[in-house]
Amino acid sequence: MPLSRAQYDAIMRTYEDRRLANRHILERRREEVYGRIPGYRGLEEELGASSLDFSKKLIGGDADALQELRRKVSSILEKKKELLVRNGFPQDYLEPVFECSDCKDTGYVDGKKCRCLRQAEIRALYRQSSIESVLGEENFDKLSYEYYNDSDVEKMRRIVSECRHFADAFDDGYENLLLNGSVGVGKTFLTNCIAKQLLDSGHSVIYFTAYDLFETLAKCAFHSESAGDDLLALHEDVFSCDLLIIDDLGTEVTNSFVASQLFVILNERNNRKKSTLISTNLSLEELNDKYSERVFSRIYGYYKMIRIEIDDIRVSIRRNMNAQNRK
Repeated sequence: MPLSRAQYDAIMRTYEDRRLANRHILERRREEVYGRIPGYRGLEEELGASSLDFSKKLIGGDADALQELRRKVSSILEKKKELLVRNGFPQDYLEPVFECSDCKDTGYVDGKKCRCLRQAEIRALYRQSSIESVLGEENFDKLSYEYYNDSDVEKMRRIVSECRHFADAFDDGYENLLLNGSVGVGKTFLTNCIAKQLLDSGHSVIYFTAYDLFETLAKCAFHSESAGDDLLALHEDVFSCDLLIIDDLGTEVTNSFVASQLFVILNERNNRKKSTLISTNLSLEELNDKYSERVFSRIYGYYKMIRIEIDDIRVSIRRNMNAQNRK
């Protein structure tokens, strides 16, 4: 799942454009301040001249020059702030402008990818897989209870409330979720609702169907010239994202590779206290039989299970569509 070089370069160009745009904002602000506060430009010129003067003293061996320079700079900076505030500007109005204060719009912090860059990369992957268009239709705002029968509506409201709480309280603590139920009860829809809310609030979310996840892992491991690097990069993405969604666990072809990879993912994410959301048709007993006791113990011990016991709503949807077509 790593980005192509072209995708990465496109993202980094957005950072360059962002820095350029923010420099223009700062330049416009500076010209605005110069126009409204005549004495402000003089303070900036005095600051520059003082720095040059004291630099010469330092080179000349004046041991007290550095302390004197610090006092002079501090005094000028305070005067600048006072002038700004007195004339109705915020005191930080001429500070550098950044969309991400962590990396200062470079994408990197101490040589490592910033959270904002990881989010940009994940969004690029979402666009590549067309999941963003799905999230535009499958989210809490579009959720409707019209296709549920009367006996299931209240059950579904409680389930939706728990899913909303998972997303709303995401930053309050570490929690994992297991959505369990038969086909057609809305598990994938609910995972998409949660994914959309967390993406919109700036969290990194990676979504995989179980089939795609293990197929991608297998390709990286066995069918690539740079298998080791690709698998390492994929694992790091899967391990480090804020929320990993594994949809339809149990629909993939299960073998020793799949079982071992699933354990590695669940165990490492638990160690890092990174939340995971799993949806499956399988019961806990079937999960234990299909994978391993190690996988079962991680799910049973660290996941909140939400059992969706309602009728298949696809029948109601088809019935409604047929009725509409007959009109």
